[in-house]
Amino acid sequence: MKTIVINAGPKRRDCNARLAKSALEGAESVGAEVEYVDLYKMDLSGCRVCLICKNDEDVCKCFWMDELSPLIERIFEADCVLIAAPIFFSQPTSHYMALLERLVYCMVSYKTGNKFKGKVNVGLFYTINYPRDYFEKSVRPHMKQSEDLLKMLNGNVVIETYQNISKNMSSSSTDDELKLKREQFARDLESVFEIGAELSS
Repeated sequence: MKTIVINAGPKRRDCNARLAKSALEGAESVGAEVEYVDLYKMDLSGCRVCLICKNDEDVCKCFWMDELSPLIERIFEADCVLIAAPIFFSQPTSHYMALLERLVYCMVSYKTGNKFKGKVNVGLFYTINYPRDYFEKSVRPHMKQSEDLLKMLNGNVVIETYQNISKNMSSSSTDDELKLKREQFARDLESVFEIGAELSS
């Protein structure tokens, strides 16, 4: 099994990155070959609508010449992709959305719809800085359309939400509150580990 783990957040050592690395460890625990990607280190953009990907009805390939196109090819060749994406302004980060846009657009044929014939399992892990109940009830329903696009990879799709323990949250918490948040984050890391292992098996 080949698994690609993507940190779709700008920081490389925060809670989002730690969740991504726990997913990586889960994939490794079941013997998967794992690649780790910091998306914000890459030179990338959203889809340029160059339409070259529409010239071949059988090939799923993004032809724009930047660092994202080779990653998209590797995702199509993988068995699993695990993505940790922070929520900014009620949406996943711009880099995550650029990846999703490019990935999906080159899978779509104007004549036949989804032309991807492979199967890639997907784990998507949101990290949020506000109450989870509010996110699930008031924010996440607006992301259903983009989440449904992941089904085009023809595999199992697991989407979970986790609280980000930021410095601001830590400084405004009592010792007892901070202890509870850290204990919950330890459980979150374990949850992501298990999902990474399951989807990479």
